[in-house]
Amino acid sequence: MEQIFSYIISFGASVMMPILFTIIGLCIGMNFGKALKSGLFVGVGFVGLGVVTALLTTNFNTPLSSISDFYHLQLKVFDMGWPAAAAVAYNTAVGALIIPICLGVNFLMLVTKTTRTVNIDLWNYWHFAFIGAVAYFVMGESLLWGYFAAIVCYIITLVCADITAEKFQKYYDLEGISIPQPFCQSFMPFAIIINKVLDKIPGFSKLDVDAEGLKKKFGELGDPLVLGVIVGGLIALFGEAGHIADFSGYVKELQQADATTTSTDAAMTIVKNILSLGVIMGAVMELIPRITKLFIDGLMPISEKTKELVNKKFNGKKIYIGMSPALVIGHPTTLVVSLFLIPTILVLAVFLPGNQFLPLASLAGMFYLFPMVLPYTKGNVAKTFVIGLVALIFGLYFVTDMAPAFTKAAASVFAETGDKAAQIPDGFSGGALDFASSLFGWIIYKCTSSLRYVGMGLLTAVTLVLMLINRRRIVKSESKK
Repeated sequence: MEQIFSYIISFGASVMMPILFTIIGLCIGMNFGKALKSGLFVGVGFVGLGVVTALLTTNFNTPLSSISDFYHLQLKVFDMGWPAAAAVAYNTAVGALIIPICLGVNFLMLVTKTTRTVNIDLWNYWHFAFIGAVAYFVMGESLLWGYFAAIVCYIITLVCADITAEKFQKYYDLEGISIPQPFCQSFMPFAIIINKVLDKIPGFSKLDVDAEGLKKKFGELGDPLVLGVIVGGLIALFGEAGHIADFSGYVKELQQADATTTSTDAAMTIVKNILSLGVIMGAVMELIPRITKLFIDGLMPISEKTKELVNKKFNGKKIYIGMSPALVIGHPTTLVVSLFLIPTILVLAVFLPGNQFLPLASLAGMFYLFPMVLPYTKGNVAKTFVIGLVALIFGLYFVTDMAPAFTKAAASVFAETGDKAAQIPDGFSGGALDFASSLFGWIIYKCTSSLRYVGMGLLTAVTLVLMLINRRRIVKSESKK
């Protein structure tokens, strides 16, 4: 079983998802052609996201590394990005069997009325496997601790998906859908608490501007495409600061490769780099909404058929279909706030005392902070920005704190598999914004690594209480019909 699931997962999301969704489609009664097409749309969507992610991370690594060198930044936690986190997650004994085990837990929760969500977002099960893998290595390669951490995270996420489902559906106009992805759901507490605090600040309500309102107020300058070009260009400008400060040295550097290079050529190269990065960032902002449509085209037929089948099996009782947050990351507010947060969090990462993590490869993961925040802020750009900023500040410290455990897990996976995604450069610890910056992940990590059996007891108690609260909600809702 472990070898079979490891082999399937090694295909990556772009191949794994079409296979899994085609199988799911056939199992729920769709004809082969329609099931295959739905799966392929999802697979193509992941290919598109991969291309966009590569555009962002590949082209930003050089200017951001230049900024780090020019300003002599000493940040020792190397950003591995989500591929490393997924590699650590799935290339362990915990990750290899995480899908069937979690599906079994999901079924038991449906039967006991402790959840309404059928989680078919199978690719993102790596988040549960990740925290399980970290606990597994921290606790001396203990499968007990690994599966305990993963299952606790899974149950809490399903309960949160239920609690947020109605707000999510209303805001995004996606009936019957919930988001059982722990990274997204972990920002929901920040959204609820900070949103209420901001509502009490006099005058803050006047900043009620959504992404469309921003575009109307600033004209084309408020469009995510144009904002992307501006922010990308500014980051590139700071990245070229070293070359501008020592322009003659930069000319000599270029002349080593081509002796005919002149100072004019060097200046033109700097301008080209700035403009190129600006256009690339603008392309990312424009392409993401188009790619998310592919996910919708692929997932909605599966969702509708699954809901129809589940409703029959559960006598018409309300059931939510758990989907990937990729469905909604193309929302204009998500794009605009992400644009503003990228340079802001990069600056803060440098000056925050105690932080050792500079987000580079993980920048593309920033879009996933907001799917469960927007339903609470109703798309308000100012509120969403503040919530995202606070959550990310905490997230930087979470990543820094979890870095030794992440490093241990990644080193073990690299030694066993040779997977380059899990290889950490010499002299650095490893980290990733994706899920390692999650409130859920960090709390489970601290409870297992620091409190051990006391932490296990606390997590068990909290999980059982959440399940009972959710069951009460479900039973009460059903009794009203």
